Amino acid sequence: MSADPAAVADRESARAVELLRAHADHPSAVLALNGATHRYAGRSADGLVAYTRRGRRDVVQFAAPFAELGERGRLLEEFLRYLASGPGGTPRLTAAQVGRADVELYAERGFTVNQVGSTYGIDLARFTLRGKPLAKVRQNVNRARRDGVTVVETDQGDQRDRRELDAIDAEWLAAKGRHVKELSFLIGERGGPGAPLRRTFVARHDGRTVGYITYSPVWGSRPGWLYDLTRRSPRAPVGTVELVNLTALSRFQEDAAPWLHLGLTPFAGLEDRYEPECASRGMTRALRLVAEHGRLVYPARSQEAFKLKWAPHAIEPEYIAFQGGVCPSSLWNLLKTTGAV
Repeated sequence: MSADPAAVADRESARAVELLRAHADHPSAVLALNGATHRYAGRSADGLVAYTRRGRRDVVQFAAPFAELGERGRLLEEFLRYLASGPGGTPRLTAAQVGRADVELYAERGFTVNQVGSTYGIDLARFTLRGKPLAKVRQNVNRARRDGVTVVETDQGDQRDRRELDAIDAEWLAAKGRHVKELSFLIGERGGPGAPLRRTFVARHDGRTVGYITYSPVWGSRPGWLYDLTRRSPRAPVGTVELVNLTALSRFQEDAAPWLHLGLTPFAGLEDRYEPECASRGMTRALRLVAEHGRLVYPARSQEAFKLKWAPHAIEPEYIAFQGGVCPSSLWNLLKTTGAV
């Protein structure tokens, strides 16, 4: 008798959550649970690798292997052997959102590694709404409150809430326009294996839901929550998103959560001091060109500005690693995978 596929998937998802809780030290590690993402569980090392396949010859990995620091190299090599053992020849591996501590892991194995952006975090024990740095947040929050916006945390099982969020998703997709891009492989989702772990805060105005933000758990050395998925109706008053985030942030403070992470902004915070010796100079120039002029590729400046106005206490570089150097097809498949093109 064959095993029930749903039961097998449930067991695999539960095991993935267990491994992430035990080993993940990346603010966006929960994205490894996305429904369309594959997960390779280690044999020689306790941990997992999150990845997706693109085209015939390319594999895109999310972050470094999730394992103890001393075991990540072994798990990466095991995963590379696993890829090489498949049909159709050995694929090329590209790893996106590699943390600073794992750059050497890839450099030692011949990867070209470039900074791709920055990730931002708020120390909730030190956060205060007072003072000049948060003036813009206060202004927008007060405006939204004056306009009658209210914020509540939703019930995951409430069908009415789900229908309202579906409606916001549809409205957002219709309004965003064909030039606005979102990194689909590198952001969360409302469903999938990670759904039971998330918390969702919604904004309402004149009796209608006009926006929401989902938050996902963060494990490791800076545990807490990740500001993950944002949707906002074009009808939402100014300051709606800030009010939702401040409400959630205050709730996390009440719960004694240590950190609120704002996630990766690609093409932001690119600096010479963060580029490793194994970086491609051509890729460095290309990424900085996009950062300066590529708002149609990705709205990095507006994303960065939103995060900086919360006066984050931690700003860390994140990297992209190309096996065997930067290859045009690998770069193209990475862009397609993430939805950047």
